[in-house]
Amino acid sequence: MYASHFGLTAKPFSIVPNPDILFLSENHQNTLTMLEYGLSERTGFVLLTGEIGTGKTTLIRYMLNEMVSQMDVAVIFNTNFDSDQLYRMILSEFDIPCDVTEKDRQMEMLFRFLIDRYAQGLQTLLVIDEAQHLPDETLEDIRMLTNLQTDDQLLLQIILVGQPELRTRLEAPKFKQLAQRIGVNYHLDPFDREQTDNYINHRVTAAGGRADLFSPEAIELIHDHSGGIPRTINLLCDAVLVYGYADGLKRIDRDAVEKVLADKVCLAASSSQKNPHAAEATGANGDIHEVNRRLAVVEKTLVDLGHRFEAIHREIKCEMYVKYQEMLTAERERFRQIVENTDNSLSKQTGEDEQPFPRPSDTPPSPARISFSWLFSPFSWIKAKK
Repeated sequence: MYASHFGLTAKPFSIVPNPDILFLSENHQNTLTMLEYGLSERTGFVLLTGEIGTGKTTLIRYMLNEMVSQMDVAVIFNTNFDSDQLYRMILSEFDIPCDVTEKDRQMEMLFRFLIDRYAQGLQTLLVIDEAQHLPDETLEDIRMLTNLQTDDQLLLQIILVGQPELRTRLEAPKFKQLAQRIGVNYHLDPFDREQTDNYINHRVTAAGGRADLFSPEAIELIHDHSGGIPRTINLLCDAVLVYGYADGLKRIDRDAVEKVLADKVCLAASSSQKNPHAAEATGANGDIHEVNRRLAVVEKTLVDLGHRFEAIHREIKCEMYVKYQEMLTAERERFRQIVENTDNSLSKQTGEDEQPFPRPSDTPPSPARISFSWLFSPFSWIKAKK
């Protein structure tokens, strides 16, 4: 709606993760380096944590796009399942047909797959996003996957991605064995003021706009109310561009941002942290926590809906596979019967056609043998003389 007005060729502040326009801040670059190190050195588990909206999923997708040709990758976004479903989901993500329910059999199938990929010189990676929702038993089953190894090398690399509470859970004594297997551990922090400035300018120029579309004062206010969270920055900037378009602005200033904040069109944006008097008068800190709490509820609801959709999709896919297998078996049996009936008919017809002809034993002697046999008889000359 506002793209042509501001000279943009695309929407610059979408909340959908887009690895093609990833802004690599210093924190993001360090995170990417650590992830690549963990995979190249096959350190085992890699743990990546960060607040909601800091760009964890975008960073993972960017990394996978860069390395997809070097390894087989399975990504699990649905963590709303129990331990009995873990191995089946992993097999499904690796496109391995599974018709067994026993966990040990499923583990054996996965091990054979990993050995096959290892023999081909391929790495195998499992990424589990939103891992903070995994039940304790499932985390223990994930730890057991480290037993799938050769004498000197792990067969499966695992990246656990989640919110800060995942790190807190793994610090508990009951997860000590799992924590000891984490070779790389990195936390992705929000942007600072300078990074927010660079991030906004990067997104605008990537969409064909000019770098100074947002004034420094507007960017400062956006940073203060977003807390440096990229997703919240996107929400605020998108709303501000809509307001700027409605007001006929050619450049976004501080007033445009203040209008958006005053109308509270962006729930993720916190109340002002720069004015202590306003904070005292309105209880801004409490409002911030309440907004964050509500945002977390909305996020969790969306994640749960996504999990339910994926579970239904997976169930339908499994049922269709079983149905196609039954149809294929029935078709093979029908084809076998047709071939058998055809062979019987041909055999019967051939037998009837051969009956009028004499058997080899009934064939009369050859005329040549009758005519010239007297030449070889010892009394042939005597008979001939008489």
